[in-house]
Amino acid sequence: MQLTGIAVLDLALYLAAALALALRLLGRGPVFVRERRGFALSAAAAAVLLHSLALYALTVTPLGLDLGFFNALALAGWLAAVIGLAMASFLRPGFDSLGLVLFPLAGTSVLLAALLPADVLLLPSQGWPLYAHILVSLLAYGLLSVAALQALVLALQDHRLRGGAAGGVLSALPPLQDMERLLFRLIAAGFALLTVALLTGLLFVHNLMAQHLVHKTVLSILAWVLFAILLWGRWRFGWRGRTAIRWTLGGFAALLLAYFGSKLVLELILGRHWGLGS
Repeated sequence: MQLTGIAVLDLALYLAAALALALRLLGRGPVFVRERRGFALSAAAAAVLLHSLALYALTVTPLGLDLGFFNALALAGWLAAVIGLAMASFLRPGFDSLGLVLFPLAGTSVLLAALLPADVLLLPSQGWPLYAHILVSLLAYGLLSVAALQALVLALQDHRLRGGAAGGVLSALPPLQDMERLLFRLIAAGFALLTVALLTGLLFVHNLMAQHLVHKTVLSILAWVLFAILLWGRWRFGWRGRTAIRWTLGGFAALLLAYFGSKLVLELILGRHWGLGS
């Protein structure tokens, strides 16, 4: 099967998993979908497996690791899907609601990578430490992107509860306090990995101007500072609710611009091919 065909099938599986979750949350649809989430988890697991195969074919080449804009997007989508699948598998029902958004986005990311290839190679001569730095960076991005999505769900939940509309999908979600607790666990884990990524990144930066990393570095540090302030505020003042949501989304916006904003401008607009660790 051609790579595009695999990507299309992968997107279909992700959408099937998201639809099954939606029907279960709404209490509608066939009994095997509504009452058991096994169908949704099986479809999501199959989608993640196909995503893994497609990602390997897209990024691993005889000349090195290819992490162009869309390949990196597909890798970030895969990490987010894996995190979403783990949450749906090991946390109690209700926390799997994030899969409604994570799974379709992951499927879309791999389809875009298959349809819009671009060669941006990181050569093997750069060694495994650079690849370790890339992996830690993307793991941090994956966790903090899921945290940002969790913050959006919290914002909707808070808005609806303040307005007295607690029915529908909201009734299937865990209590607000449990959702906030999960949010800060995601942020703490993502922040720790982001710290490691920034420290290890110093090993591969020889000339900020020559490597076009000034904006990326500044925005990454800004994201780190915002998340650090949020975690400190939570510990010192018990920040929660809308305050926590705003700081989370602000930190993620800076991180999004730091990596994908930079790659978008440099690769797709200016035509300068560069790697995550370059």
